[in-house]
Order: sequence, then structure tokens, then C-alpha cells
Amino acid sequence: MKKVLVYSHDAYGLGNIRRMLEITSHLVSSDGDVSVLLISGSPMLHAFRIPERVDYIKLPCVARSEKGEAIVKTLGLSYEDTIRMRTDMITMAVMNFAPDLILVDKKPFGIGNELEPALAMMRKSAHKPKCVLLLRDILDEPGTTTAQWEQGRYHQAIRDCYDQVLVVGTEEVFDVSSEYRFPTATKEKVRYCGYIRRPAPRRTAAEVRRDIGVGDEPLVLVTAGGGGDGYDMMLSYLTALKSRPGRRHKTLLISGPEMAPAQRAEIFGLAEQAGDVVCREFSDDMISCMNAADVVVSMGGYNTVCELLTLQKRTIIVPRVAPVQEQWIRAERMQKLGLLRAVHPDALGSDALLDAVEEELVRSNVRSLAMQSFAMDGLPRIAVALREAMAGSPARTAAPPARSAVRAAMQAAVQAFAGVRRPASAGRARFFHPLGRRDARLPNGMVTAP
Repeated sequence: MKKVLVYSHDAYGLGNIRRMLEITSHLVSSDGDVSVLLISGSPMLHAFRIPERVDYIKLPCVARSEKGEAIVKTLGLSYEDTIRMRTDMITMAVMNFAPDLILVDKKPFGIGNELEPALAMMRKSAHKPKCVLLLRDILDEPGTTTAQWEQGRYHQAIRDCYDQVLVVGTEEVFDVSSEYRFPTATKEKVRYCGYIRRPAPRRTAAEVRRDIGVGDEPLVLVTAGGGGDGYDMMLSYLTALKSRPGRRHKTLLISGPEMAPAQRAEIFGLAEQAGDVVCREFSDDMISCMNAADVVVSMGGYNTVCELLTLQKRTIIVPRVAPVQEQWIRAERMQKLGLLRAVHPDALGSDALLDAVEEELVRSNVRSLAMQSFAMDGLPRIAVALREAMAGSPARTAAPPARSAVRAAMQAAVQAFAGVRRPASAGRARFFHPLGRRDARLPNGMVTAP
């Protein structure tokens, strides 16, 4: 059986882990000879359906500050110690699982370069896995992204460690290679796979409407994904809603599990005052809720947009514009293509959002020609690319590599990482077993480097 290791750092929101789970699910369902180990720091990983032949390792959480900086979320450790713990867990998992292919989401070296020791170790392994980097359609505005990639040595990582770069988008919307000025060596590895069609809703629109007590009247869904920065959008919508009595439509509002408790309490209280609003904190079947709605108001994350394009819904996107411009660029480009409608968050101080909702509710041209013809074949294209990569993997040897070779590779990787990430005063590197056992010794008698 072919073994795939999937890395999704997930410092913020639900988008990355949802996308990687969808790819993972499609991969195992389309190929009975594949198993997957998913490594993620998502705090919500346990809430999603995990397919058969898929297991996961949960990394300690890190979060993102308002300035876009990675910070520790829960453990009370320093950021450096948390990254060191995550690094140990990843490296041990890669060594023990011995994957045929490693699929990495977005960051070639991971958060804080936590993937670098594992990648260095695998390059020296007798069974070197194929490595594939997955990029969403848009990362950030070109100047910022180009600088980050240069500072992070991302092109060096792709040159040395990766066999292919898959982009879940199209050149028509955003030409990653051109806009981010990829060098030729990186550009030659880029393969556009298209946008990811989401699976059919698990429940019918009638079932969802019945569950929330809505009949035939128009329904507006307001959602902010994870919810960490959805407060302003929801406040604007509900404030305007409260000021307009006599409306015909009802609202389903899903705050997201990462909205601050005080903000959620305020939003839910305002919803009660506005009337005809059903509030939920989280749904593990968001696409069914979208399918039940006549108009969807949401932020502009990749997964959310793919769900709405799959359903061909009348959509109003209020994109996040800080600390990255990704959502605004996506919303602006897709609005020009006639795929959705965008409201800039700077307009939320007025009634622009509710005005847009009411205009969409009465619009007759629900499914535009552009929407009907937009390709959503990303999943099968990704699966083909990954199967092709694994088919080119070297065959496993009958006997495992010699201990000395594995020990040398591991120690070289640890030393390389320690030289980059660990100050001299930090002492001996420590490894954390994926199942929780803390030990300075590694399997087969290996020990960590001093």
C-alpha cells in the first residue's frame, strides 16, 4: 500500500485543514491502495469526519496575531519551545511512517522551519519519498509574497526538496508564476489543477430549513468561516437589519468557533433584537446550509468560495483585507469575471451590505453564464498528479536501511535544524514521541545530537 503524509500547519482559521481533508478524502476514495497520515495543528481537527485509511497526529496549536505573526495559542510555552516540540513530532512521524509521498500545504519549510529537519532526513533516506507542495490560488499581494518567499528561502526549498508544485487555481484568475515572479527552476515545477469542487450537500435544502424553522420565505446565510475576524461583518449586517422592520427574509447566522466569546455574545444578542435570525456557533456541514440559502454573505476564503461556486449561489463576499490581501484579490478578480459580488470591509460602516443582500434577493439572473462555465475539476487533477508522482517513486528495498545510515541522516538533520533555530544556550535537543512519550533517545538506539 502506498503511504502519503500530509502536512497542514493551520495557524489560523479552518480553511487549510478543510481543504487538505477534502484532498485526502478524494485521494483514498479514488485509490484503494493509498493510506494517509495527516499532521496538523488545527484546533478543530477532531470535529471533522476522518475518512477510512486516514489517521492524524495533532500538533500543539500556534495562532496568528493581528499583525500576522505566529504566536503560541494554549500551552504556555515559548514560541521557540512550541516549534521545537512540533518539529520533533513531525520528524519522528516522518521517520516511522516512511511515506512514499509527502504533500505539504503552502509553506515549503512549515511554520518556523519545522519541516526542514524531516525534509533533510528524507533526502538522505534509502527510500526517498516524492515531495509535493500545494499552493492555493492566491497567497497575498505580489510584493509581500515575493519578499516573504525570498526571505524564507522558499525557492531554495522547492529546488532542493520538492518534485512538483500544485496550484489549486487557474491562470485565468491569478497567474501565480507570473504575478509572484517565480524563477525558472520553480516555474518549471508548477502545475495548475483548477478549483476544487465540493461534495454534494449531505442534507437537502428542505431538511436544513425545517431544522431551523424556516419555510418558503427567502433565507440569507451569514457566515465567517472560523469566525476569528467576522465580527465587523456580522455587526454591520445585524445593525442594518435591526433598523429595517417589515423585511421578508430570514437569516441563519453562523459565527464560527474562533470568534471571541464576548463578541459572539454581543452578536447573538443583537440577532435576537433584530428578529428572524437563527444563530449557530459552528456547522460541520456548511455546504448544506449554503445550499438551503437564497443568498450567502461570507468572507472570501478559498474553501468558502469553492463551495459557493460549486452550488452556483448568489454570493456577497466581504473579504479579509489584513494582515494579507489574499481574500480581497480573489473577490475582486472573481467579481470582474461575473462569479460573485464583493463588498469591501471599508463600506461596512454604512448599509451597503444589507443593500447588496436585498438587491441579490430580487435578482433574476441567479446562475450567470460565467458561473455555469467555470471549471471546478481540481480534485481529480490533484489525485492524478499525486498518483503520477508516487508511480515514479523508487521501489522499496526488501531490507530496511542500515541503522548507521538512518542514524547519520537523523543526526545531520537535527544538527542542521539546531544550527538554524536553537540558540547555543538551549542545551540538548529533545524529541517528543508522536504518542506522547518524551525521551532523549530515538528508535534503534539513536540519540539526539548535542
